[in-house]
Amino acid sequence: MGFFQTLMDPNSAWHRYIALALICILGFGNYFCYDVPGALEKQIEDAMSVGTSQFTSLYALYSWPNVIMCAFGGVLIDKVLGIRLGAIVFLVLLIIGQYMFAMGAFTGQFWLMQLGRFVYGLGGESLSVAQNTYVVSWFKGGELNVVFGFQITVSRAGSILAYNTMHWVYNQTRQTHPVQTALGYTLCVAGLTCIISFLTSIVLAALDKRAERILNRPIPQSDETMRFKDVTNFKSEFWMLTLICVSFYLTIFPFIAIGSKFFQNKWGYEPDKANATDSVVYLISAITSPMIGLVVDKVGRNLVFLFVASVLVMVAHMSMAITYINLWVPMIALGIGYSIMCSALWPLVALAVPQHQLGTAYGVMQAIQNLGLALASNITGFLVDWKGYVIVESFFVLWVGISVIFTMLLMVQDYLREGSLNKTASERKLLEASIER
Repeated sequence: MGFFQTLMDPNSAWHRYIALALICILGFGNYFCYDVPGALEKQIEDAMSVGTSQFTSLYALYSWPNVIMCAFGGVLIDKVLGIRLGAIVFLVLLIIGQYMFAMGAFTGQFWLMQLGRFVYGLGGESLSVAQNTYVVSWFKGGELNVVFGFQITVSRAGSILAYNTMHWVYNQTRQTHPVQTALGYTLCVAGLTCIISFLTSIVLAALDKRAERILNRPIPQSDETMRFKDVTNFKSEFWMLTLICVSFYLTIFPFIAIGSKFFQNKWGYEPDKANATDSVVYLISAITSPMIGLVVDKVGRNLVFLFVASVLVMVAHMSMAITYINLWVPMIALGIGYSIMCSALWPLVALAVPQHQLGTAYGVMQAIQNLGLALASNITGFLVDWKGYVIVESFFVLWVGISVIFTMLLMVQDYLREGSLNKTASERKLLEASIER
């Protein structure tokens, strides 16, 4: 009974671990269904009679609504809906979008599949904003890096499962159904993960409301009405972090979306092996993110970690562009680089903006990230159809080079301004203690 009371005590570490588990499951369905098209690229292209440029529109149409919706969703979380209702609303959009996507396959209407991905996108990145805001509500200071790492592990487990199960589910369904019907049923099965996340959001909302009441936790919302400047009045450090974020991430997700077919064409891999290889980035990220987050917690120097991550990814893309290197080498480098970036970047937002603007800040960052991803997805599909995969890899190298440059510039600026973004963990603790006094 004593242990049960501890579990239900919002002041206890065990209670926060329960909250962390629920926060992680919150994004599981989102990441699973986001990567389902990449896992079924050949099946979608064959069933719907579309090319690579049309296929990549499924990712672009996920990203385009988030150019606005992420920032708007962040403001909604901060000033209108709150985290709890916001997460529930965004998950409803995911479920509607995913089953519209499936209906498009059933009816053979590719435009309906595209519309479904658009609706799915309205909820997807905004849910990530709510998820990040939940994290910084339950965890503080030095805990954030490792907590973000665990969140990434569970989310990326969804992506890994998508790449390693959807092809099998499709093959089993295909034995008794026509191509388009089999694809539709497969997409319906994928949608069950979003339903699980939706049910989790309801439990988490109840838990969070109870903790807020018992702990008398302040609600990080401003009493001011929503204004345009709420999504623009951030310091230069935030905007530089945003540029690093978008230039780095558009070399990861658009690449993974076309990676399986790339490996089949250049390295001659079979579809199952190509899918498994394509999921290595997520697998490495899922395994290493908590450990890397813990290292960043203990060491600090987040900007140094960002620099290392960008260089690793640059080298990986260069090697795949100009060599026939064993794919495990660049894919592991991509996975480790991605893990480092996720663990070291997102906690910096909490250091760069005030608490009451966190939801908006994460929303703005992810809105701009999605602008980059939408453009990159469209450009990637066009470049593949036009000149092939080598030119696409050169495109990725160019953008990750921008991430390297602006990380170095931010390191210099942070040093000159005596900022906290690149301080050691001990220096940050001293700074926090002096502020509290």
